[in-house]
Amino acid sequence: MANILLIEDEPRLRALLERLFEDAGYHITSASTGSQGLNAALATDHDLVVLDLMLPDQSGEEVLHMLLASRPSARVLILSSVLEVSRRVGALNGGAVDFVPKPFVNAELLARVRLRLRDDNVRTPSSPFVPIDSVGCLDVNRQELVINDQRISLSQREFTLLTHLLQHKGETCSREDLLAEVWGVNFDPGTNVVDVYVGRLRAKLAPDTIETVRNVGYRLVAC
Repeated sequence: MANILLIEDEPRLRALLERLFEDAGYHITSASTGSQGLNAALATDHDLVVLDLMLPDQSGEEVLHMLLASRPSARVLILSSVLEVSRRVGALNGGAVDFVPKPFVNAELLARVRLRLRDDNVRTPSSPFVPIDSVGCLDVNRQELVINDQRISLSQREFTLLTHLLQHKGETCSREDLLAEVWGVNFDPGTNVVDVYVGRLRAKLAPDTIETVRNVGYRLVAC
């Protein structure tokens, strides 16, 4: 049973979400303020944090930043009614794995939660190590790169991006596809967030592991 931490200040909505997630088979811990939620997130491991951006004591962005600073692999799904695209994109750039706007459709929210809870898509039955190239592999259990026997940590976003590229190794992944599958964004945010995160991965991988497909996207080179 997956453990979800819900940080939502509105009592009726919080109760609705608690019941929705519990009926779907998840174990729920709830917090009504940013400070309570952050303390809960740092005290215990959760499989997913569902976070509102508009909280009474501090912004959701502050909670997101402080949480990921201490737990880089934490998965945070933003559930918020903020209208400003800049705040939505800022949360995704800040490390959130998805953004679901309010008002939401229950079925879509649960589908997004299930998607973000999947962490074993590239795991093999015999080994947690997935080859990337001749010198490196991905440890999916620890969400780390192993390059020439050296371990390199990945943020949750970097791990999700690399996992998607590995699933489509040798294929071209468009920026639109990466935005939808990795960031959960089905609109053009007007930023180069995909390019930024590909750049971060390239800095940790062997040279030329990820190719640029001009005006389209990126491809993880098959070896």
